[in-house]
Amino acid sequence: MTPALDLLKKARAEHRVHSYEHDPKAASYGLEAAEKLGLDPQRVFKTLLASSEKGELLVAVVPVGGTLDLKALAHAAGVKKCEMADPVAAQRVTGYLVGGISPLGQKKRLRTFIDDSAQQFESIHVSAGRRGLEVELAAAVLAEHTQGKFAGIGRG
Repeated sequence: MTPALDLLKKARAEHRVHSYEHDPKAASYGLEAAEKLGLDPQRVFKTLLASSEKGELLVAVVPVGGTLDLKALAHAAGVKKCEMADPVAAQRVTGYLVGGISPLGQKKRLRTFIDDSAQQFESIHVSAGRRGLEVELAAAVLAEHTQGKFAGIGRG
């Protein structure tokens, strides 16, 4: 179990867990998950951390086949500028290792933004908190349990 799955279980939130054999040499953890689980990459979302000009860490959840639009994230968060967060800081604040950061069950609750494309699917997949472990859930359930906001933050 991971903190993400513990949170969902405790809340009795509807979800399904999927696991696969993770290859440490995989170039993209998210695309690896989509490929190994036979999923449309647009339904598999990666969790990225960005830092505002004030040093606030923000969580961004975007499709693995695309990229994070930092300007759009800054706009959604009401800050002037964002850049990708330092991986060591991301790991320390979330309690997860890079490549297995889940938007759920993080050590410290951070403001979370979910690309609005997630709303077009009945369910999406995000990291369950460990490489090789994904959780499938409705985008609304993800937003509820992260206090996330939907915004157009993804590109491609």
